Amino acid sequence: MRTETTINNTYDFGIGRRLHNLPKLRAIGFAANRRLLETERLSHDCILSEDALQAIHRPVAAGRQRASGLRFADQRVHALLHALILFRQLASGFRAADLRQHLAGLSGGDPASISQGAITYQLRRLRLHGLIERIPDSFRYRVTDFGLRIALFFTRTYNRLLRPGLAAAIPALQAIATPLTRSFNALTTQIDIAIKQAKLAAPNLTHSRQVSFVKQG
Repeated sequence: MRTETTINNTYDFGIGRRLHNLPKLRAIGFAANRRLLETERLSHDCILSEDALQAIHRPVAAGRQRASGLRFADQRVHALLHALILFRQLASGFRAADLRQHLAGLSGGDPASISQGAITYQLRRLRLHGLIERIPDSFRYRVTDFGLRIALFFTRTYNRLLRPGLAAAIPALQAIATPLTRSFNALTTQIDIAIKQAKLAAPNLTHSRQVSFVKQG
């Protein structure tokens, strides 16, 4: 598939039709092409990103090492992801002790209650999924670019979209009226009306058939 840019009227861009205006028109055309290609790339990446999303949720194995998937909206997973966002700012990386300290703080627990085996497993889990990597010749880890983006997307989507969205969508949790609340209420009302109309239509249809049968008899 080839993209061809055509400018029919240069005056649409405030540019004259003389030959010396050609560089300006080329710049406008190339900018339009870049925007189109960027849109096509993002649209294509939305399809490919499904594989990455499913891979994060599935268990992973590398040789004899295995680890479970990182399930979206799981509290322990989100504590890990929040810690990764903090650790990304550390130029020298982070240690297992740092992860224990932050996980305890994010979960409201005591660092001593988290065993070394549990921390080792979480580190392996993050590493096998490609969210962190070990710094050579050390016991420190750094957050990968992939890990930072996953952590930001998962935590922000959950905290800023799903949690407040569910609070507005579920009737028992509605505290104040919001546009989303009103939209869900209107949708529920229309569905209830449609159901009532469907229940009224069925007896009428049956009655009309009975009358027709009697007349024919």
